[in-house]
Amino acid sequence: MANITELIFSRAEELVTIARFEGITVGFAESLTGGLISSTVVAVPGASAVFKGSVVSYTNEVKENVLGVPADIISTHTEVSAECAKAMAEGAMSVLGVDLAISVTGIAGPTGELPGKPVGTVYMGYCFRDISGSLRLNFEGDRDTIRTCTVLEALNQAILLIKEGKA
Repeated sequence: MANITELIFSRAEELVTIARFEGITVGFAESLTGGLISSTVVAVPGASAVFKGSVVSYTNEVKENVLGVPADIISTHTEVSAECAKAMAEGAMSVLGVDLAISVTGIAGPTGELPGKPVGTVYMGYCFRDISGSLRLNFEGDRDTIRTCTVLEALNQAILLIKEGKA
């Protein structure tokens, strides 16, 4: 686990460095990670230059009432969906006033499977300038492994968006 921890911290350092260089502010909307992405970023010295905050939206009420995810998205597609992840990222961008927002929602297990969405299903939303969207990720392992992999991929996606200006 030490190697993955070092890799994650290295990616967080890279995110802070590149965002600072580009003058980009960053924020997150986290469900299954419960603040782990944000915690990783703020562990980097100098993160305050780019990180504005996050919304830990573990419940649907917070997704709807704080991030502005429409209730019909959750009732039609569930909270573990591409549509919800995209809406979460757009809401985070608005609420936090950031240039780049990443959101994550998924099933870390060991229970909670939904039809067509086994444990390890994660949707990541992104919103950067005028680009927004989402992607589906599938991880294997226990709850901690799924959450750790999600943190790493969120950092990777944020770096990619800044470097390429798009997903």
